Amino acid sequence: MSIRDNVKRVLSQIPGHVTVVAAAKTRTAEEISEAIQAGITHVGENYVQEAQRVKASISFRASWHFIGHLQTNKVKHAVRVFDMIQTVDSIRLAREVDKRAGKLGIKMPVLIEVNSAQEPQKAGIMPGEMFSLLEALEGMEAVVVRGLMTMGPFEEDPERIRPYFRLTKELFENARDSYSSNNDPFVLSMGMSDSYRVAIEEGANMVRIGTALFGPRPVP
Repeated sequence: MSIRDNVKRVLSQIPGHVTVVAAAKTRTAEEISEAIQAGITHVGENYVQEAQRVKASISFRASWHFIGHLQTNKVKHAVRVFDMIQTVDSIRLAREVDKRAGKLGIKMPVLIEVNSAQEPQKAGIMPGEMFSLLEALEGMEAVVVRGLMTMGPFEEDPERIRPYFRLTKELFENARDSYSSNNDPFVLSMGMSDSYRVAIEEGANMVRIGTALFGPRPVP
């Protein structure tokens, strides 16, 4: 099945209030362009340099999201390339985004990445520390908190991830009441190709889908 067919199929199965971010790590400009032409309006990339390269070759409009682990030394480039950074998980990273975006005179929408399963090897703020981070971000001028994001643990059975999506939704609702703006809807980014259905059932209004759109990545 072609990328165009995959996109049409996936979009037809997803409620209208849910935004699909095409997770495009390692995908070519041609593949991403085909997805955009088929109806994708948001593209997610894990690496700044890769996004710079492919975005420069794509003539179709889309909103670009950073969805990988962001190093502080890459922030000065990330704020030029991306329309949203989904993986802010520390005050240090947030300060760098604020500084670099401020120098460009732009506001950078960000999501707070929550380590919902509290896995020590994973990125993301621990659930119990999330509100302290949100409070610290309140005084920043160029960083605009737009919601939460979580990866959840890698499980073969998506049902095993449900409790972590549910926890993140509870945090999201509390954060939305305190930090959301009337002008911008608060975003809950959860779920990937194998788990987006469960994520939507648990309240996600943004999902990050790669394989289900582009097909399996070629084996090196």
